[in-house]
Amino acid sequence: MEIIKITNFDLYDIVLNGELKETESLGSLQLEGWVKSNRDNGSIGFIDFTDGTFFKGVQLVYDAENQNHDVLSALKTGAAIRVVGKLVLTPKNKQPFEIHVISCVLEGDVADDYPLQKKRHSFEFLREIAHIRPRANTFQAVYRVRSVLSFAIHEFFQNHGFIHVHTPIITTNDGEGAGNVFDVVTSDTKDPHSFYGQRVNLTVTGQLHVEPFALAFKNVYTFGPTFRAEHSNTVRHASEFWMIEPEMAFADLNDNMEVIEDCIKFCINYILATCPEEMNFFNTMIDRSLVQRLQHVANSDFKKMSYTEGIEILKDAIKNGVKFDNNNIFWGMDLQSEHERYLTEQVVKGPLFLTDYPKEIKAFYMRDNADGKTVAACDLLVPFVGELVGGSQREERYDVLLKKMEGLGNDKELDWYLNTRRYGCCKHAGFGIGFDRLLMYITGMQNIRDVLPYPRTSKSIKY
Repeated sequence: MEIIKITNFDLYDIVLNGELKETESLGSLQLEGWVKSNRDNGSIGFIDFTDGTFFKGVQLVYDAENQNHDVLSALKTGAAIRVVGKLVLTPKNKQPFEIHVISCVLEGDVADDYPLQKKRHSFEFLREIAHIRPRANTFQAVYRVRSVLSFAIHEFFQNHGFIHVHTPIITTNDGEGAGNVFDVVTSDTKDPHSFYGQRVNLTVTGQLHVEPFALAFKNVYTFGPTFRAEHSNTVRHASEFWMIEPEMAFADLNDNMEVIEDCIKFCINYILATCPEEMNFFNTMIDRSLVQRLQHVANSDFKKMSYTEGIEILKDAIKNGVKFDNNNIFWGMDLQSEHERYLTEQVVKGPLFLTDYPKEIKAFYMRDNADGKTVAACDLLVPFVGELVGGSQREERYDVLLKKMEGLGNDKELDWYLNTRRYGCCKHAGFGIGFDRLLMYITGMQNIRDVLPYPRTSKSIKY
Protein backbone atom coordinates (compact mmCIF):
# COMPACT_ATOMS: atom_id res chain seq x y z
CA MET A 1 0.00 0.00 0.00
CA GLU A 2 1.25 3.48 -0.87
CA ILE A 3 2.56 5.54 2.05
CA ILE A 4 1.75 9.26 1.91
CA LYS A 5 4.31 11.66 3.37
CA ILE A 6 2.48 14.40 5.26
CA THR A 7 3.13 17.24 7.70
CA ASN A 8 1.40 18.42 10.85
CA PHE A 9 0.22 21.51 9.00
CA ASP A 10 -1.37 19.44 6.23
CA LEU A 11 -3.10 17.19 8.76
CA TYR A 12 -4.69 20.09 10.62
CA ASP A 13 -5.59 21.78 7.35
CA ILE A 14 -7.36 18.68 6.04
CA VAL A 15 -9.20 17.88 9.25
CA LEU A 16 -10.16 21.37 10.43
CA ASN A 17 -11.33 22.46 6.99
CA GLY A 18 -13.64 19.47 6.81
CA GLU A 19 -11.98 17.90 3.79
CA LEU A 20 -12.04 14.48 5.43
CA LYS A 21 -15.24 12.77 6.55
CA GLU A 22 -15.28 10.50 9.59
CA THR A 23 -15.68 7.37 7.46
CA GLU A 24 -12.90 8.27 5.01
CA SER A 25 -9.23 7.33 5.25
CA LEU A 26 -6.00 8.82 3.95
CA GLY A 27 -4.30 5.44 4.02
CA SER A 28 -0.88 5.01 5.63
CA LEU A 29 0.81 8.29 6.52
CA GLN A 30 4.48 9.03 7.14
CA LEU A 31 5.50 11.82 9.51
CA GLU A 32 9.00 13.04 10.34
CA GLY A 33 9.77 15.17 13.35
CA TRP A 34 10.57 15.24 17.05
CA VAL A 35 9.20 13.93 20.34
CA LYS A 36 7.99 16.63 22.72
CA SER A 37 6.87 14.17 25.39
CA ASN A 38 6.23 10.44 25.73
CA ARG A 39 4.21 8.59 28.31
CA ASP A 40 3.61 4.83 28.26
CA ASN A 41 0.84 3.56 30.53
CA GLY A 42 1.69 -0.06 29.80
CA SER A 43 -1.31 -0.96 27.69
CA ILE A 44 -1.22 2.28 25.70
CA GLY A 45 1.26 5.05 25.05
CA PHE A 46 1.00 8.65 23.87
CA ILE A 47 3.64 10.77 22.11
CA ASP A 48 3.28 14.53 21.67
CA PHE A 49 4.86 14.93 18.24
CA THR A 50 5.94 18.05 16.33
CA ASP A 51 7.55 18.60 12.97
CA GLY A 52 7.74 22.40 13.13
CA THR A 53 5.16 23.01 10.40
CA PHE A 54 2.29 23.86 12.77
CA PHE A 55 2.22 25.31 16.27
CA LYS A 56 0.03 22.54 17.66
CA GLY A 57 1.51 19.08 18.01
CA VAL A 58 0.02 15.78 16.86
CA GLN A 59 -0.75 12.96 19.28
CA LEU A 60 0.77 9.62 18.29
CA VAL A 61 -0.84 6.57 19.91
CA TYR A 62 0.72 3.12 20.30
CA ASP A 63 -0.23 0.02 22.30
CA ALA A 64 1.55 -2.96 23.83
CA GLU A 65 0.89 -5.06 20.72
CA ASN A 66 2.76 -2.70 18.42
CA GLN A 67 5.74 -4.38 16.77
CA ASN A 68 7.85 -1.30 17.58
CA HIS A 69 6.62 -1.01 21.18
CA ASP A 70 10.08 -1.24 22.73
CA VAL A 71 11.39 1.49 20.42
CA LEU A 72 8.35 3.71 20.98
CA SER A 73 8.21 3.39 24.76
CA ALA A 74 11.93 4.21 25.05
CA LEU A 75 11.75 7.43 22.99
CA LYS A 76 13.07 10.45 24.89
CA THR A 77 11.97 14.06 24.70
CA GLY A 78 13.74 15.66 21.74
CA ALA A 79 14.36 12.46 19.77
CA ALA A 80 14.04 12.68 15.96
CA ILE A 81 11.74 10.00 14.56
CA ARG A 82 10.04 8.80 11.40
CA VAL A 83 6.68 7.13 11.91
CA VAL A 84 4.07 5.49 9.72
CA GLY A 85 0.50 5.42 11.01
CA LYS A 86 -3.20 5.80 10.38
CA LEU A 87 -5.25 8.97 10.90
CA VAL A 88 -8.13 8.53 13.34
CA LEU A 89 -10.64 11.35 13.85
CA THR A 90 -11.43 12.06 17.53
CA PRO A 91 -13.93 14.96 17.49
CA LYS A 92 -15.09 14.29 21.06
CA ASN A 93 -11.56 14.54 22.51
CA LYS A 94 -9.38 17.58 23.17
CA GLN A 95 -7.60 17.09 19.84
CA PRO A 96 -9.60 16.64 16.59
CA PHE A 97 -7.54 13.63 15.50
CA GLU A 98 -4.65 11.35 16.40
CA ILE A 99 -2.23 9.08 14.59
CA HIS A 100 -2.22 5.37 15.47
CA VAL A 101 1.37 4.26 14.94
CA ILE A 102 2.13 1.27 12.71
CA SER A 103 5.91 1.54 12.66
CA CYS A 104 8.63 3.85 13.95
CA VAL A 105 12.27 4.50 13.11
CA LEU A 106 14.54 6.37 15.54
CA GLU A 107 16.44 8.84 13.35
CA GLY A 108 18.35 10.62 16.10
CA ASP A 109 18.53 9.75 19.77
CA VAL A 110 18.92 12.29 22.57
CA ALA A 111 21.66 12.44 25.18
CA ASP A 112 20.61 12.29 28.82
CA ASP A 113 21.64 15.91 29.39
CA TYR A 114 19.11 17.29 26.87
CA PRO A 115 18.14 20.59 28.52
CA LEU A 116 14.47 20.84 27.50
CA GLN A 117 12.01 18.76 29.44
CA LYS A 118 8.23 18.85 29.84
CA LYS A 119 8.16 21.74 32.29
CA ARG A 120 8.33 25.52 32.18
CA HIS A 121 11.82 26.92 31.79
CA SER A 122 12.70 30.52 32.59
CA PHE A 123 13.52 32.85 29.71
CA GLU A 124 16.86 33.56 31.39
CA PHE A 125 17.75 29.87 31.25
CA LEU A 126 16.60 29.54 27.65
CA ARG A 127 18.77 32.49 26.56
CA GLU A 128 21.78 30.41 27.58
CA ILE A 129 20.76 27.71 25.09
CA ALA A 130 19.81 29.80 22.08
CA HIS A 131 20.65 26.88 19.78
CA ILE A 132 18.04 24.70 21.54
CA ARG A 133 15.31 27.17 22.54
CA PRO A 134 13.57 27.25 19.11
CA ARG A 135 12.14 23.87 20.16
CA ALA A 136 10.38 25.36 23.20
CA ASN A 137 6.73 26.35 22.79
CA THR A 138 7.23 30.07 23.38
CA PHE A 139 9.99 30.32 20.82
CA GLN A 140 8.19 28.12 18.33
CA ALA A 141 5.52 30.82 18.47
CA VAL A 142 7.94 33.78 18.51
CA TYR A 143 10.00 32.72 15.52
CA ARG A 144 6.99 31.68 13.45
CA VAL A 145 5.38 35.09 14.06
CA ARG A 146 8.73 36.72 13.30
CA SER A 147 8.77 35.00 9.91
CA VAL A 148 5.16 35.88 9.12
CA LEU A 149 5.59 39.50 10.28
CA SER A 150 8.62 39.89 8.02
CA PHE A 151 6.54 38.65 5.10
CA ALA A 152 3.70 41.01 6.07
CA ILE A 153 6.06 43.99 5.95
CA HIS A 154 7.16 43.12 2.43
CA GLU A 155 3.59 42.41 1.33
CA PHE A 156 2.38 45.77 2.61
CA PHE A 157 5.02 47.81 0.83
CA GLN A 158 5.03 45.71 -2.34
CA ASN A 159 1.23 46.00 -2.56
CA HIS A 160 1.57 49.78 -2.26
CA GLY A 161 4.09 50.08 -5.11
CA PHE A 162 7.27 50.49 -3.03
CA ILE A 163 10.61 49.33 -4.41
CA HIS A 164 12.76 47.24 -2.05
CA VAL A 165 16.36 48.52 -1.90
CA HIS A 166 19.27 46.64 -0.32
CA THR A 167 21.30 49.34 1.41
CA PRO A 168 24.93 48.69 2.46
CA ILE A 169 25.94 47.20 5.77
CA ILE A 170 29.47 48.65 5.60
CA THR A 171 29.52 52.43 5.39
CA THR A 172 31.57 55.53 6.16
CA ASN A 173 28.96 57.43 8.19
CA ASP A 174 27.07 56.93 11.43
CA GLY A 175 23.72 58.20 10.17
CA GLU A 176 22.50 60.48 12.94
CA GLY A 177 25.90 61.47 14.29
CA ALA A 178 25.62 59.64 17.60
CA GLY A 179 29.06 58.07 17.22
CA ASN A 180 28.04 54.68 18.62
CA VAL A 181 29.37 52.57 15.78
CA PHE A 182 31.25 49.31 15.26
CA ASP A 183 34.44 49.83 13.27
CA VAL A 184 35.21 47.41 10.46
CA VAL A 185 38.91 46.54 10.40
CA THR A 186 41.24 43.94 8.90
CA SER A 187 43.86 41.83 10.60
CA ASP A 188 46.61 44.03 9.12
CA THR A 189 48.45 45.08 12.28
CA LYS A 190 50.17 47.99 10.55
CA ASP A 191 46.98 49.57 9.26
CA PRO A 192 43.69 47.85 10.12
CA HIS A 193 41.87 50.44 7.95
CA SER A 194 43.96 49.76 4.85
CA PHE A 195 41.34 47.68 2.98
CA TYR A 196 39.14 50.70 2.20
CA GLY A 197 41.84 53.30 2.74
CA GLN A 198 39.77 55.01 5.42
CA ARG A 199 37.81 54.31 8.55
CA VAL A 200 34.51 52.47 7.98
CA ASN A 201 31.85 51.03 10.24
CA LEU A 202 28.74 48.87 10.33
CA THR A 203 25.61 50.81 9.42
CA VAL A 204 23.36 52.28 12.09
CA THR A 205 20.62 53.08 9.56
CA GLY A 206 19.82 52.48 5.90
CA GLN A 207 17.93 55.76 5.63
CA LEU A 208 20.62 57.99 4.15
CA HIS A 209 21.37 55.44 1.44
CA VAL A 210 17.75 54.73 0.56
CA GLU A 211 16.70 58.39 0.32
CA PRO A 212 18.37 58.93 -3.09
CA PHE A 213 16.40 55.97 -4.45
CA ALA A 214 13.16 57.74 -3.53
CA LEU A 215 14.24 60.50 -5.92
CA ALA A 216 14.33 57.90 -8.69
CA PHE A 217 11.52 55.45 -7.83
CA LYS A 218 9.27 57.74 -5.71
CA ASN A 219 8.39 55.14 -3.03
CA VAL A 220 11.10 52.84 -1.66
CA TYR A 221 11.99 50.93 1.48
CA THR A 222 14.91 49.08 2.99
CA PHE A 223 14.61 46.29 5.52
CA GLY A 224 17.82 44.99 6.98
CA PRO A 225 20.21 44.65 9.92
CA THR A 226 21.60 47.67 11.72
CA PHE A 227 24.22 47.95 14.44
CA ARG A 228 24.73 50.33 17.36
CA ALA A 229 27.55 50.07 19.89
CA GLU A 230 25.55 51.28 22.88
CA HIS A 231 26.48 49.96 26.31
CA SER A 232 22.84 49.61 27.22
CA ASN A 233 21.47 46.65 29.11
CA THR A 234 17.76 47.45 28.93
CA VAL A 235 15.06 45.05 27.74
CA ARG A 236 14.61 47.16 24.58
CA HIS A 237 18.20 47.50 23.37
CA ALA A 238 20.42 45.18 21.34
CA SER A 239 23.58 45.95 19.40
CA GLU A 240 22.32 44.14 16.29
CA PHE A 241 18.70 44.55 15.21
CA TRP A 242 16.56 44.96 12.09
CA MET A 243 15.03 48.17 10.76
CA ILE A 244 12.24 48.88 8.28
CA GLU A 245 12.89 52.26 6.66
CA PRO A 246 10.59 53.56 3.90
CA GLU A 247 11.08 56.84 2.02
CA MET A 248 8.45 58.60 -0.11
CA ALA A 249 8.99 61.41 -2.61
CA PHE A 250 6.44 64.21 -2.94
CA ALA A 251 5.23 63.38 0.58
CA ASP A 252 4.92 65.57 3.66
CA LEU A 253 4.54 64.75 7.35
CA ASN A 254 0.81 64.05 7.05
CA ASP A 255 1.40 61.63 4.19
CA ASN A 256 4.04 59.98 6.32
CA MET A 257 1.70 59.47 9.26
CA GLU A 258 -0.99 58.05 6.98
CA VAL A 259 1.36 55.35 5.68
CA ILE A 260 2.61 54.57 9.21
CA GLU A 261 -0.96 54.08 10.43
CA ASP A 262 -1.87 51.87 7.47
CA CYS A 263 1.30 49.80 7.87
CA ILE A 264 0.86 49.12 11.60
CA LYS A 265 -2.81 48.22 11.19
CA PHE A 266 -2.01 45.93 8.27
CA CYS A 267 0.69 44.10 10.24
CA ILE A 268 -1.53 43.59 13.29
CA ASN A 269 -4.46 42.30 11.25
CA TYR A 270 -2.18 40.09 9.15
CA ILE A 271 -0.70 38.38 12.20
CA LEU A 272 -4.06 37.95 13.94
CA ALA A 273 -5.46 36.33 10.80
CA THR A 274 -2.43 34.23 9.84
CA CYS A 275 -1.15 33.09 13.24
CA PRO A 276 -4.26 32.43 15.38
CA GLU A 277 -2.73 29.50 17.30
CA GLU A 278 0.42 31.41 18.17
CA MET A 279 -1.50 34.54 19.14
CA ASN A 280 -3.83 32.49 21.33
CA PHE A 281 -0.73 31.05 23.04
CA PHE A 282 0.70 34.53 23.68
CA ASN A 283 -2.67 35.77 24.91
CA THR A 284 -2.92 32.83 27.31
CA MET A 285 0.67 32.38 28.49
CA ILE A 286 2.34 35.80 28.09
CA ASP A 287 -0.24 38.60 28.30
CA ARG A 288 -3.98 38.01 28.70
CA SER A 289 -4.84 41.48 27.38
CA LEU A 290 -2.64 41.21 24.29
CA VAL A 291 -5.16 40.40 21.55
CA GLN A 292 -7.73 42.86 22.89
CA ARG A 293 -5.08 45.60 22.96
CA LEU A 294 -3.94 44.86 19.42
CA GLN A 295 -7.49 44.80 18.12
CA HIS A 296 -8.13 48.15 19.82
CA VAL A 297 -5.16 49.70 18.01
CA ALA A 298 -6.10 48.13 14.68
CA ASN A 299 -9.64 49.54 14.96
CA SER A 300 -8.65 53.00 16.22
CA ASP A 301 -8.17 56.29 14.44
CA PHE A 302 -4.64 57.39 15.34
CA LYS A 303 -4.83 60.75 17.12
CA LYS A 304 -2.38 63.63 16.60
CA MET A 305 -0.91 65.95 19.20
CA SER A 306 2.01 68.37 19.08
CA TYR A 307 5.00 67.88 21.35
CA THR A 308 4.31 71.32 22.85
CA GLU A 309 0.73 70.33 23.72
CA GLY A 310 2.00 67.07 25.18
CA ILE A 311 4.43 68.91 27.46
CA GLU A 312 1.63 71.13 28.79
CA ILE A 313 -0.58 68.09 29.46
CA LEU A 314 2.24 66.42 31.39
CA LYS A 315 2.84 69.57 33.44
CA ASP A 316 -0.86 69.75 34.29
CA ALA A 317 -0.84 66.06 35.22
CA ILE A 318 1.90 66.68 37.79
CA LYS A 319 -0.03 69.66 39.20
CA ASN A 320 -3.00 67.33 39.60
CA GLY A 321 -1.00 64.76 41.55
CA VAL A 322 0.30 62.36 38.89
CA LYS A 323 3.72 60.99 39.87
CA PHE A 324 6.41 60.15 37.31
CA ASP A 325 9.88 58.82 38.02
CA ASN A 326 11.01 61.98 36.23
CA ASN A 327 8.75 64.87 37.29
CA ASN A 328 11.05 67.52 35.80
CA ILE A 329 8.94 68.28 32.74
CA PHE A 330 10.12 71.13 30.49
CA TRP A 331 9.91 72.12 26.85
CA GLY A 332 12.96 70.77 25.01
CA MET A 333 13.34 67.57 27.02
CA ASP A 334 13.46 64.15 25.41
CA LEU A 335 10.34 62.40 26.66
CA GLN A 336 10.77 59.11 28.43
CA SER A 337 8.67 55.99 28.06
CA GLU A 338 6.59 56.76 31.17
CA HIS A 339 5.61 60.15 29.72
CA GLU A 340 4.79 58.69 26.31
CA ARG A 341 2.69 55.94 27.88
CA TYR A 342 0.76 58.44 29.99
CA LEU A 343 -0.19 60.41 26.90
CA THR A 344 -1.28 57.37 24.89
CA GLU A 345 -2.83 55.33 27.72
CA GLN A 346 -4.38 57.96 29.99
CA VAL A 347 -4.99 60.96 27.76
CA VAL A 348 -6.06 59.72 24.31
CA LYS A 349 -6.57 56.07 25.38
CA GLY A 350 -5.27 54.81 22.09
CA PRO A 351 -2.52 55.25 19.48
CA LEU A 352 -1.11 58.76 19.22
CA PHE A 353 1.17 60.65 16.83
CA LEU A 354 3.25 63.18 18.75
CA THR A 355 4.51 65.78 16.27
CA ASP A 356 6.73 68.83 15.83
CA TYR A 357 9.56 68.11 18.24
CA PRO A 358 12.26 70.60 19.27
CA LYS A 359 14.95 70.47 16.59
CA GLU A 360 17.74 70.20 19.16
CA ILE A 361 16.65 66.69 20.16
CA LYS A 362 16.04 65.40 16.63
CA ALA A 363 18.28 64.41 13.72
CA PHE A 364 19.83 66.93 11.32
CA TYR A 365 17.93 65.67 8.27
CA MET A 366 14.48 66.56 9.65
CA ARG A 367 12.76 69.56 8.06
CA ASP A 368 12.74 72.79 10.06
CA ASN A 369 9.29 74.22 10.75
CA ALA A 370 8.47 77.89 10.18
CA ASP A 371 8.75 78.65 13.91
CA GLY A 372 12.52 78.04 13.76
CA LYS A 373 12.32 75.93 16.93
CA THR A 374 10.73 72.66 15.87
CA VAL A 375 11.01 70.10 13.09
CA ALA A 376 8.37 68.21 11.11
CA ALA A 377 8.86 64.98 13.01
CA CYS A 378 6.45 62.41 14.37
CA ASP A 379 6.63 59.53 16.83
CA LEU A 380 3.87 56.96 16.97
CA LEU A 381 3.04 56.17 20.60
CA VAL A 382 0.97 53.10 21.45
CA PRO A 383 -0.48 51.86 24.76
CA PHE A 384 1.69 49.54 26.87
CA VAL A 385 4.90 50.39 24.97
CA GLY A 386 5.19 54.08 24.18
CA GLU A 387 7.17 54.92 21.05
CA LEU A 388 6.80 52.33 18.28
CA VAL A 389 7.67 54.28 15.11
CA GLY A 390 9.67 57.42 14.43
CA GLY A 391 9.61 59.51 11.25
CA SER A 392 9.82 62.93 9.72
CA GLN A 393 9.56 65.06 6.65
CA ARG A 394 13.11 65.40 5.37
CA GLU A 395 14.85 68.73 4.93
CA GLU A 396 14.84 69.21 1.14
CA ARG A 397 16.16 72.82 1.10
CA TYR A 398 19.84 72.77 0.23
CA ASP A 399 20.85 75.94 2.07
CA VAL A 400 19.03 74.96 5.27
CA LEU A 401 20.45 71.43 5.25
CA LEU A 402 23.96 72.68 4.47
CA LYS A 403 23.91 75.01 7.48
CA LYS A 404 22.73 72.23 9.79
CA MET A 405 25.36 69.82 8.51
CA GLU A 406 28.14 72.39 8.76
CA GLY A 407 27.16 72.84 12.39
CA LEU A 408 27.67 69.11 12.94
CA GLY A 409 30.80 68.93 10.81
CA ASN A 410 29.48 66.17 8.57
CA ASP A 411 28.97 68.25 5.41
CA LYS A 412 32.18 66.93 3.84
CA GLU A 413 31.69 63.32 4.94
CA LEU A 414 28.14 63.30 3.59
CA ASP A 415 28.59 65.61 0.61
CA TRP A 416 26.92 63.02 -1.64
CA TYR A 417 23.81 63.11 0.56
CA LEU A 418 23.79 66.89 0.58
CA ASN A 419 24.14 67.01 -3.21
CA THR A 420 20.89 65.13 -3.71
CA ARG A 421 19.22 68.42 -2.71
CA ARG A 422 20.81 70.09 -5.76
CA TYR A 423 19.68 67.56 -8.36
CA GLY A 424 15.91 67.59 -8.76
CA CYS A 425 15.01 67.22 -5.12
CA CYS A 426 11.46 67.54 -3.83
CA LYS A 427 9.64 67.36 -0.55
CA HIS A 428 9.94 63.84 0.82
CA ALA A 429 9.36 61.96 4.05
CA GLY A 430 10.11 58.65 5.69
CA PHE A 431 10.07 56.69 8.90
CA GLY A 432 11.76 53.84 10.73
CA ILE A 433 10.25 50.86 12.50
CA GLY A 434 12.43 48.73 14.72
CA PHE A 435 11.33 45.30 13.51
CA ASP A 436 12.29 43.51 16.72
CA ARG A 437 10.42 46.04 18.88
CA LEU A 438 7.37 45.70 16.63
CA LEU A 439 7.59 41.95 17.13
CA MET A 440 7.78 42.46 20.90
CA TYR A 441 4.67 44.63 20.76
CA ILE A 442 2.67 42.14 18.70
CA THR A 443 3.66 39.07 20.75
CA GLY A 444 3.70 40.67 24.21
CA MET A 445 7.28 39.53 24.79
CA GLN A 446 9.02 41.84 27.27
CA ASN A 447 12.70 41.46 26.37
CA ILE A 448 14.29 42.03 22.97
CA ARG A 449 16.64 39.13 23.74
CA ASP A 450 13.63 36.84 23.45
CA VAL A 451 12.57 37.85 19.95
CA LEU A 452 16.03 37.80 18.32
CA PRO A 453 17.26 34.32 17.32
CA TYR A 454 20.80 35.04 18.58
CA PRO A 455 20.71 38.33 20.52
CA ARG A 456 23.78 40.56 20.55
CA THR A 457 24.09 42.76 23.63
CA SER A 458 26.89 44.58 25.43
CA LYS A 459 29.43 42.38 27.26
CA SER A 460 27.75 39.15 26.13
CA ILE A 461 28.18 37.08 23.00
CA LYS A 462 28.19 33.29 23.02
CA TYR A 463 27.21 32.25 19.54
